[in-house]
Amino acid sequence: MLVDLRSDTVTQPTAAMREAMQAAPLGDDVFGDDPSVNALQSALAERLGFEAALFMPTGTQSNLAALMAHCQRGEEYIVGQFAHTYRWEGGGAAVLGSIQPQPLPHQADGSLSLTDIEANIKPDDAHFARTRLLTLENTIGGKVLPLDYLAAASALAQKHGLTRHLDGARLFNAAVALDAADPYAAARRICSHFDSVSVCFSKGLGAPVGSVLCGSAALIQRAHRWRKMLGGGMRQAGVLAAAAHHALDHHVHRLAEDHALAQRLAQGLQGIAGLSVEAPQTNIVFVDVEEQGERAAGLLPYLKSRGVLATGLYRLRFVTHLDVDAAGVDHAVAAVREYFA
Repeated sequence: MLVDLRSDTVTQPTAAMREAMQAAPLGDDVFGDDPSVNALQSALAERLGFEAALFMPTGTQSNLAALMAHCQRGEEYIVGQFAHTYRWEGGGAAVLGSIQPQPLPHQADGSLSLTDIEANIKPDDAHFARTRLLTLENTIGGKVLPLDYLAAASALAQKHGLTRHLDGARLFNAAVALDAADPYAAARRICSHFDSVSVCFSKGLGAPVGSVLCGSAALIQRAHRWRKMLGGGMRQAGVLAAAAHHALDHHVHRLAEDHALAQRLAQGLQGIAGLSVEAPQTNIVFVDVEEQGERAAGLLPYLKSRGVLATGLYRLRFVTHLDVDAAGVDHAVAAVREYFA
């Protein structure tokens, strides 16, 4: 048995998704006439309450195009130290956009302190980069930012004339956690606090490729130009957009299953001497090995030898997704318990 818990990016397209890809009507998206791309963009923009949307090959490009559409060279965005747009996207905003990040520490719940945000908005002075944008992420490390926090952070940003971008790579995980009965409505409520939102389809939603940036018509027009410069203009992209559209229609509600499996995994790991397990809110389980050294270093290779894949970039991380079932979770728990027995 192979249980791949490294990330929800490792999912394979389902049979129904492959059928949708095979049947997708195609055009040339650079000319704007791929009907499958246009249908996806319209559907997501409408569901999330935006004027327009733009299909991108990757979430990194979607976030970067958003930052460059919001900010000019020499301007600044406020962001969390562990936010994807700062820490995990190669410094693209600074390198390619000449946009300065102002990283802030996260609170225990993944949020940025409103006091810290306000204290780091620069005065209108030639000595400083102009603070232009507040960027948040939801979920952040698997945690869901509360709606009242989003409202307060948004109001603070607007008070100081900042625009607001959400890296919603796992937006629908957050939405399902807030309202499993109607996650589309919950996602729309989350998005109402932002000027732009990037949604990834190749994580928990299970598509092989693709993210979509949503925003005003004017912002998407600017992002479209940046997408071209960044190499994201694709031709018969509808075969990929069809997979994302299928995921939007059929894979959102099922995210609750991933969340339940993450709970099962965390509960199975509880009580193992030498491990500290963080209770998951969505589909990501973080585990700390209390005893460092050879004992900690040997865990991932041992799990791999038992057919369980995980990551440990800064903490041990297990991610559940549509290609993981209860038997796989139980196998992973058993392998960890064997190692520490």
